[in-house]
Amino acid sequence: MTIRQIAVERLSLISSKPFAEVVANFEAAIGHPDMREFGKNVSAANSWQELEEVVQSVLGPSGFMEFARFNLGQILEKESSAKAPRILRFIVGNPLIMKQMAEHVPDAASYAPVTVLIDEREDGVHLSYDLMASYLASSGHLAALTVARGLDAKVEALLRAAAG
Repeated sequence: MTIRQIAVERLSLISSKPFAEVVANFEAAIGHPDMREFGKNVSAANSWQELEEVVQSVLGPSGFMEFARFNLGQILEKESSAKAPRILRFIVGNPLIMKQMAEHVPDAASYAPVTVLIDEREDGVHLSYDLMASYLASSGHLAALTVARGLDAKVEALLRAAAG
């Protein structure tokens, strides 16, 4: 068993827009496939080209799709008598990008698809993302890091657009 320490860099933006507007902007930019249907279509693909077509058909304008969402604020509401902050955790990504990293550095599959956290605080709506390049930096694999940096730039663009 080995344990390695990984330094993770977090990108955070703060929006003055209302929480609902930021979330709506974010949702409009990502695809929302039926994950059961998506899984069936991935399994049924008989070639790389067919798989690419399956993935491309479910991506949103940002080039990402939603894999899952967790409404963590809803959990906080159950205990709190005061208004709990709204917190949404989105698991988003693009399997084609993940493949480009994982074929060089298998550990990339531990971090992709990625998490985007959108939460409201007193100073505004925070949009946060842990940079993939920071996860993979210790691998030293240039090809994987190049893809990771490209992914980070795409996620940053998505967050900036959602923040308004």
